[in-house]
Amino acid sequence: MKPVAATKKLRKFDPKTFLSTIDGGRKIVAFPKKRSIFVQGDSSDAVFYVQEGKVRLTVVSQVGKEATIGILNEGAFFGEGCLTGQRLRLCSATALTDCSVMRIEKKTMTEVLHQEHEFSDLFVAYLLTRNIRYEEDLVDQLFNSSEKRLARVLLLLAHFGKDGKPEVAIPKISQETLAEMVGTTRSRVSFFMNRFRTLGFIDYDTESGLQVHSSLLNIVLHD
Repeated sequence: MKPVAATKKLRKFDPKTFLSTIDGGRKIVAFPKKRSIFVQGDSSDAVFYVQEGKVRLTVVSQVGKEATIGILNEGAFFGEGCLTGQRLRLCSATALTDCSVMRIEKKTMTEVLHQEHEFSDLFVAYLLTRNIRYEEDLVDQLFNSSEKRLARVLLLLAHFGKDGKPEVAIPKISQETLAEMVGTTRSRVSFFMNRFRTLGFIDYDTESGLQVHSSLLNIVLHD
């Protein structure tokens, strides 16, 4: 009788497990609201993944003017510029709410992208989706009114359309931040926010934060 060779059980890679467990080159860090994750000009040596909460990305010009370039939700990657040879951070990342963020060292991220096709597919799909979003932002900025741009920003902040329902967007988001993202003045944002609330498109108070309703799509879709 021939000896039966022992079969080696292959380990199946799970991206969700990889992005939620601590191991070599990976650690989970909790950031309270308003705490800096990294600052523009810092060494670029890791990729970050938002497990919980929201992260605000900003840039500061040479004359000291700050602009918000993005609000990231759960499931977003950021800081991936290090993978393309970027040595210094080109923007700052700050916890907009209490956050749980995974920090993945550049070497570890590079290795898993090369070795695990399922993870690389997930990562590339995220980058492509975000690139489409940036193109849409540019078109929005060039051709749409400030009222439509504000409505679109609110829908995006509320994660509207994901899983079929809106959620509370961001507690206590300032009108100055919204104005930076829309590319208009705070007074115009205040005017449109009051109008949206009067029309029943949004609700907000000091406790529950900002609630965006699907009816706000009427502003975006209206010619």
